[in-house]
Amino acid sequence: MTVKNIALIGNPNVGKSTVFNGLTGLSQHTGNWPGKTVSLASGTYVHRGQAFSLIDLPGIYSLTANSPEEEVAIEYLNNKSPDAVVVVVDATCMERNLNLALQVAETYKNVVLCVNLLDEANKKGIEIDLDSLSRRMNIPVVGVVARSKKNLDKLKDQILALTKKPMSSSPIPPITKELSEEKIMDYLNRASELYRACVRLKRRDYNAPDRTLDNIVTSKSFGYTIMLLLLALVFWITLRGANYISDFLHYFLFEMQDRLFLLLTDLNAPAQIVDLVVFGIYQTVAWVVSVMLPPMAIFFPLFTLLEDSGYLPRVAFNMDRCFRRVGAHGKQVLTMCMGFGCNACAVMNCRIIDSPRERLIAILTNNFVPCNGRFPTLIALISMFFVSHTMGPEKDVLAISLLLVIILLGVFFTLLLSQILSMTILKGFPSSFVLELPPYRRPQIGKVIVRSLLDRTIFVLGRAVVVAAPAGIIIWFLANTNTGDSTLLHTLTGALDPFARLFGLDGVILMAFILGFPANEIVVPIIIMTYLAAGSISELDIFQLKTLLLDNGWNTTTALCTLLFCLLHFPCGTTCLTVRKETASWKWTAAAFFIPTICGLTVCFLVAQVMNLFFPQ
Repeated sequence: MTVKNIALIGNPNVGKSTVFNGLTGLSQHTGNWPGKTVSLASGTYVHRGQAFSLIDLPGIYSLTANSPEEEVAIEYLNNKSPDAVVVVVDATCMERNLNLALQVAETYKNVVLCVNLLDEANKKGIEIDLDSLSRRMNIPVVGVVARSKKNLDKLKDQILALTKKPMSSSPIPPITKELSEEKIMDYLNRASELYRACVRLKRRDYNAPDRTLDNIVTSKSFGYTIMLLLLALVFWITLRGANYISDFLHYFLFEMQDRLFLLLTDLNAPAQIVDLVVFGIYQTVAWVVSVMLPPMAIFFPLFTLLEDSGYLPRVAFNMDRCFRRVGAHGKQVLTMCMGFGCNACAVMNCRIIDSPRERLIAILTNNFVPCNGRFPTLIALISMFFVSHTMGPEKDVLAISLLLVIILLGVFFTLLLSQILSMTILKGFPSSFVLELPPYRRPQIGKVIVRSLLDRTIFVLGRAVVVAAPAGIIIWFLANTNTGDSTLLHTLTGALDPFARLFGLDGVILMAFILGFPANEIVVPIIIMTYLAAGSISELDIFQLKTLLLDNGWNTTTALCTLLFCLLHFPCGTTCLTVRKETASWKWTAAAFFIPTICGLTVCFLVAQVMNLFFPQ
């Protein structure tokens, strides 16, 4: 069967990836912010006996190469000669989108215009004469609602009809060639004429609700306050909900541990193998799953709801001024938001930043945002040492407030290090960018939950489990290998202790962070295991854990320095590998490792000296 190649093209944020998913059935992640798709995505489908290969090109504004996205799209169109081109436009922003549609229609003959988001247009009182638009542009026009797959079969029919014709095109101008000012104005004027002829507005103030809301959420007076309140609300829901899920998973997984132990014993497995599998591998993985899965399962859907609603681009707009002042890029705030879930995912999403210099700054400072693996440690320390004296709702408010302070501290170091990098090894001026604020949309809650769980939660959890299993083997080996009167783990922690004391830590804490390099989630289990002088991870509630820490010399200074080092220390192994992949450089990977580490040690040293001087314990 001959496969027909179809190119999908359009402005950023027109629902192009949603059309792609609807046609192919793939679960490519879609987001309600511009520039989300930077690389090519491909998928296949069969319609009426004909196979199609669909290529989702990056969102672009014109057929001139003014950005990496445009270069990628034009390179594909130049070299691959697709059998048909589908131009996706947003029904609520037709005048702006028609500029690109006209350029593509003039370049290629086999073009179909896909007018997406008709439901949003209807809500705003926007009527589009699709037949008139088709006659005036001399190409097929299909109106769709991609999110509900409405009329996608009609789109498939039009694509099928086009591919039966021979593909012909005029040469595309070289990607280095820019359109003349006269040609640009001609396209803009024609787009305006088409808009006036084919689009009717039932009410002129259809965008008034969005503008009114933007005047509030992007204002200097309320923008930052709303951002912090929403962040606090997300964390509060995450923390409250995660406690119940974590308790259930903890009970279930450790109940299964007993059954696994009995099973291996009944199979007459050697005692050391049983200990290794149960108390090394299984317990480490069980801790990671019970600690990591609950907050991810709540945080990622909440984050995706903000993304789908159109709010996240407003956050980038609010923060752009701050990042420009330090020589960075406003889009970095979007990658920072992803970092709350997983720093490795955040590094990958730095692709949305066009400038190589600013993209590298975002990658190198990415780790200052606490990821999902570090949140349990931060929350546990805050609960045990800083809010334990309060009860009821006041405890939750105080805990969330302190967590926000920690996060803001991470943002501060992100800005500080961004400025230092932009003034030293990554000198340059901040680039300007056009951030298209999408309309506010009601998120599809069901699809959001499913997509966030499959695309993000399960993906990140699976990766954490993969690195936690071998880490469990190492931990078990160190904790069960004797060197004289103590285990190898105790010997190593003792050797590290004098150095760690300089930074308000101890050898056990520092060793836990070192061994936790594969996965941050296992830091606390290692600390527990070492203090108990046991060869396995023990079950402890929050009160028993605090008692254990106090009995082993912990105080407020220790807790504070551990808290700060958890926020500022080196990235996990997965993030480092992702940095290596994205930068193709071991040099920058080493920089991404040592920059936060040096920063964390410096801050802990200063805090420890101040606390010992003014608050000796």
